[in-house]
Amino acid sequence: METSTIPKIHDEAKDFMPINGTDYIELYVGNSKQAAHYYKTAFGFQSFAYAGLRTGLKDHESYVVIQDKIRLILTSPLKSGTEIGKHIDKHGDGVKVVALWVDDATYAYETAISKGATSYMAPKVEEDEHGKVVRAGIYTYGETVHIFVERKDYKGTFLPGFVKWETPDYNPAATGLKYVDHMVGNVGWDRMNHWVEFYEEVMGFVNILSFDDNDISTEYTALMSKVMSNGNGRIKFPINEPAEGKKKSQVEEYLDFYEGEGVQHIAVATDDIIKTVRDLRSRGVEFLRVPATYYDAVTDRVGKIDEDIAPLRELGILVDRDDEGYLLQIFTKPVEPRPTMFFEIIQRKGAQSFGKGNFKALFEAIEREQELRGTLH
Repeated sequence: METSTIPKIHDEAKDFMPINGTDYIELYVGNSKQAAHYYKTAFGFQSFAYAGLRTGLKDHESYVVIQDKIRLILTSPLKSGTEIGKHIDKHGDGVKVVALWVDDATYAYETAISKGATSYMAPKVEEDEHGKVVRAGIYTYGETVHIFVERKDYKGTFLPGFVKWETPDYNPAATGLKYVDHMVGNVGWDRMNHWVEFYEEVMGFVNILSFDDNDISTEYTALMSKVMSNGNGRIKFPINEPAEGKKKSQVEEYLDFYEGEGVQHIAVATDDIIKTVRDLRSRGVEFLRVPATYYDAVTDRVGKIDEDIAPLRELGILVDRDDEGYLLQIFTKPVEPRPTMFFEIIQRKGAQSFGKGNFKALFEAIEREQELRGTLH
């Protein structure tokens, strides 16, 4: 039985930047209103907050959707020539901001800057009748940014400047998505270790797992990956870079179409992946499929699991085990026109790893999609 072990973080001195969790993820998209309804209809998010012309903004609008602890901001420009519009023109729809919930945003920002980070937004106090929020931001890979959010003195719906957004006649039921498990960034050739050092030195993260091209390869393509985690393990950022292969890897395809480094996928957790995936499929969400033969040997590889194999085979859900337990995971096809960002649905039954035993089957499934797109060669 194949297992892997993740080292625990014991050195509290390294964890000099406490982070409570993911606060929100902001995507720049071509049509925020339609994107908000897509995430509601397809993924079961709920209407939550709005900022735009009705709140005094003149150049962009944002819709916030929520499901349990997951908050997505969908933001679009209202005029040509804006920075948001230029970002969308270059990258297509994608993640701009990974916001991190902290107790002291000014401390987090000043610490990061003192350790070499590039400023995106100096600490700013935002206030309304519900209290105040402090936000500050730094750049990370590509044009992606981290915004530190301090909201201990705020009692409003979301953030100052936003109003509650309600759609009383249309709120599809949630699909069981609970929280952000991890987020994966794709970076350029020979850039993975640079960003590993960035997270270590600037934010106090540690490298808890590493995969080289022997771990993540098929006959045709390969990549390398290192998983960065903060001290309490609530924030995990795997970082991928391309590796040499006979054909163009999924990371190279991403870099070509995103036109730079950025967030490749958002992994969201569920407590019942079979129910969640059935629900998502019924709403039109499309998933990658592995060959049916994958399931013929799955119990030999991972041992006894609680779930019946039949529904896993039916839905295309993958299984892997480490020393802590096992996990179940599945990946959507890209959710944007460009073959860039997608989602992972994951259920952990003790496992703390990332599905190393599934890499080959998964990447062969991605290669089949690349072949259909004509981007593999």
